[in-house]
Amino acid sequence: MPYTPGEVAGKIGVSIDTLRYYERIGLLHGIERTTGGQRVFSDDDLSRIGLLRCLRDSGMPIARLRRFAELLHDGPDAAEQRVQLLAEHDREIDEKVARLRREQARVRDKIAWYRAETARLKEAQ
Repeated sequence: MPYTPGEVAGKIGVSIDTLRYYERIGLLHGIERTTGGQRVFSDDDLSRIGLLRCLRDSGMPIARLRRFAELLHDGPDAAEQRVQLLAEHDREIDEKVARLRREQARVRDKIAWYRAETARLKEAQ
């Protein structure tokens, strides 16, 4: 099914400017155009953009996103390289989540301390 840029933006949750930016920096290859020059996106394009957005939202740097997009464009021959790139990103996500959990524990400790301090002050009044 063909999608307009506005429909893609709405479905993926990005702006039309983001779609243009992705195309300009080489993340989107081979987007069809109408005879009038308007971009027309396919279901495959929608899926690819959704994956790129997921990777970006999970912290993948633009340079690595470009590399991944190149590997997507390279077809089945680059499958193992895509797996390696995604596995590396997955490990980085695990490390970020672990760091965030440690920081969350610190925040929760501080919340508990302030609650106890507030309760102690109320009892002292």
